[in-house]
Amino acid sequence: MALQSSAFGSEVPYAEPTWYQGWNSPYYKDSHRRLRAAMREFVDREIMPFTHEWDEARAIPRDFYRKCYEAGWLPAVVGFWPTQYAGDKIAGDVKPEEFDAFHVLIILDELCRVGSGGVAAGIILGLNVGLPPIIHFGSKYLQELVCKPCLTGEKIICLAITEPYAGSDVANLRCSAVKTADGKHYVVNGEKKWITNGVFSDFLTLAVRTGGEGMGGISLLLVDTKTPGVIIRQMHCQGMWASGTSYITLEDVKVPVEHLIGRENEGFKYIMYNFNHERWSICVEGNRFSRVLLEESMAYAFKRSTFGKKLIEHPVIRFKLAHMARQVEATQSVVESVTYQLATLPPREQMRTLGGPIALLKAQVTQTLEFCAREAAQIFGGLAYTRGGQGEKVERLYREVRGFAIPGGSEEIMLDLGIRQAIKKASTASKL
Repeated sequence: MALQSSAFGSEVPYAEPTWYQGWNSPYYKDSHRRLRAAMREFVDREIMPFTHEWDEARAIPRDFYRKCYEAGWLPAVVGFWPTQYAGDKIAGDVKPEEFDAFHVLIILDELCRVGSGGVAAGIILGLNVGLPPIIHFGSKYLQELVCKPCLTGEKIICLAITEPYAGSDVANLRCSAVKTADGKHYVVNGEKKWITNGVFSDFLTLAVRTGGEGMGGISLLLVDTKTPGVIIRQMHCQGMWASGTSYITLEDVKVPVEHLIGRENEGFKYIMYNFNHERWSICVEGNRFSRVLLEESMAYAFKRSTFGKKLIEHPVIRFKLAHMARQVEATQSVVESVTYQLATLPPREQMRTLGGPIALLKAQVTQTLEFCAREAAQIFGGLAYTRGGQGEKVERLYREVRGFAIPGGSEEIMLDLGIRQAIKKASTASKL
């Protein structure tokens, strides 16, 4: 069989996934190619020229979210196309019935070509993780209240779980919600930390303790950020500047009981339900960032001369590029394999099967990103130590590695989870 499609995108070696290079693939159809072209044009025109400016400003222009919706891609970051609230206009003239997990992959992948985790997260992360619990478990009242405004870019939502004393250990969070005597409100007290998009948000999907200790006492509430007692301030972090990372204090915040998402004390289950989607998104984004670092390094190696010859002519530089390329391409293959499972397995089977593999994949992605960031910085030298200019993407992504390796489950937690899940499954099957 001959190659079935022509090359697309950059001609720099390894700058694009193999299916962009014309390779045959069982995963991608014409609708995927149309969406890819539409996203490439939008990102190159509407985001790429402003990435450094937005990152330095530590914010995304508020009207830009609406522009992303009108371009036909923003709602997809929740993991599917929610026609009920977002309509049927999808970039690339993709029909809603054609839309699958690979379309979501393309949207995330093309967005991350900008080489800024902060800008990408500032645009999509709150919606990506904050709205799905309401879509899947919220009452009709809550869905009508927030789904359409958030999916169309009119409002911004975020997920507020992490606390100063509870990160990956979600089951031990302390933020409390106690019902008033008349049973009409919850009174919330506590703190949340490292909350992406918090300072931009109109709504919080807030994890609180409504019951006893452990995972069985956690609930989710929808909180309007304008409610008295909600105090949000932007944090100054090593990287991810445009993501709106925030510290949130809640002091006697009264939340109507109608804003309970799902059932009381079942919030941990809802949080776990969305983790596969969140971690898979991080995997797609992180591997494109690794590819950006490889592309920048490869292009620079052909341009920069040292000791009378181009960097690319030095074996040690080719050695670095080769190790970057093998890890990026191998990881891409696993990302696509997992995406195929998301596109074909029923939700319940995804929950049962994919938790461990996605956890291991996240660790693979973030360790690849760390390796590529380090090697790219060595290739760029002093330019990678300077904000802006030729080394802009390398310098920024180097600072942002921890923003992928820790959120969504740290590497250590992910590696342990992957093996524990495999052992549990094997023990059940074979009575080990």
